[in-house]
Amino acid sequence: MIRVLVADDEELVRSGLRLILEAAGDIAVIAEARDGAEAVSAAARLRPEVVLMDVRMPGTDGLTAAARLLAAPSPPKVVMLTTFDLDEYVHEALRLGAVGFLLKDTPPRELAAAVRTVAAGQAMLAPSVTRRLLASYAGRAPSRAESARRRLAALTDREEDVIRALARGLSNAEIGRELRLTEATVKAHVSRVLAKLGLANRVQAAILVHDAELG
Repeated sequence: MIRVLVADDEELVRSGLRLILEAAGDIAVIAEARDGAEAVSAAARLRPEVVLMDVRMPGTDGLTAAARLLAAPSPPKVVMLTTFDLDEYVHEALRLGAVGFLLKDTPPRELAAAVRTVAAGQAMLAPSVTRRLLASYAGRAPSRAESARRRLAALTDREEDVIRALARGLSNAEIGRELRLTEATVKAHVSRVLAKLGLANRVQAAILVHDAELG
């Protein structure tokens, strides 16, 4: 079972998330928190694998709480939840080390899949968030693009195909269908690309591709 903590100041939202996640069968919501301070305290005590954290909460907000959680030894995977698709939240959450950023209207099946994805060590962004995040790099300096292209030059042609598809927000299964590869092969390529480029997750890989003006 994937152990999850849900933090949101609205009881109805917390209850809805619990129902959705526990209906998946392989996810257990081990605690709920009404604000960031409660989330930090509960996470330290219960050691969840994944924390779903609302961005806007009274008192200690989600970003402040995420910073405290992610600064601790062996931190949980933190996924930020919000009603508002705003760039400043995305950038700050990723800078802090969050591995996911989802909108609260994410369909139930996708929400459960996102928890599984981050629990397995991969990043997960809502498609609309990915598009806005990458679009914000449109004004990058030429030197940044040149540096990114030099880093990507270390990849094989197939690895470059994979990272370009990844940068478009495709899942491993979707990349496999597009490139006529098995999902296991795609997963191996992604892991190799991240290791070769010294990247922590898929989001950083996507940003690098767009820095290089290849996506």
